[in-house]
Amino acid sequence: MPLNERDRIEILMMIGVGDRMRTQQEVCRLFHEMHPDREPVSQSTVSRIERKYRELGHVRDAPRQVRQVSRDLNIGKSSVSNIFKKVKYHPYRVRLIHELAEDDFDRRTEFCEYMMDHNNQNNGFIANILFSDEATFFLNGHVNRQNTRYWSQENPHWMQEYHTQHPQKVNVWAGIIYEGRDTCKELIQELKHSVGLLKKQKEQRTKEKLRVKGQQRDETMHLNMVP
Repeated sequence: MPLNERDRIEILMMIGVGDRMRTQQEVCRLFHEMHPDREPVSQSTVSRIERKYRELGHVRDAPRQVRQVSRDLNIGKSSVSNIFKKVKYHPYRVRLIHELAEDDFDRRTEFCEYMMDHNNQNNGFIANILFSDEATFFLNGHVNRQNTRYWSQENPHWMQEYHTQHPQKVNVWAGIIYEGRDTCKELIQELKHSVGLLKKQKEQRTKEKLRVKGQQRDETMHLNMVP
């Protein structure tokens, strides 16, 4: 019989804290003594529960989908859905959020102040910004918000941090600039043309310089400039 959340909490209490901690073998023996009518727990189970608590701070069950609940209880998916609706459970979608470092909040504030200051000094500043967006298709079974739901009576505000740089993926990129739509092919052509102009301007030392600002979504705020 699988362990429920109360069983896992009981095992954590048996492990103890500080200098009064029991070994995994002692916890298994104590749990069996207190529950002789149940299957004994293994040392690997005790270790897994302890590790989960140290990493996550809780031992609750992971969210399960309707299909998995249907398979575990051997009842139809429609029956599971009807039961959820009867107890007023709603499917909430996971929200992917940026994995932020400690100093990222200050950097974002500085970036906003920088943008506001330069926009006040130069009315055409915003028109030179290339706004971009991208869609990422993971090839290794990464979380898909369309297929993932959390059933609950209240919104759990379920969020999951994710790495913006990840192997085995395909990115689709698009950009919007003041003059209209831009694509990767057009951007490459513009960059090649700009490089040629920059080489000539470097020799002539002209005062006019090409400045292209890049805003990229799904990344930490940054500013790219071509001097």
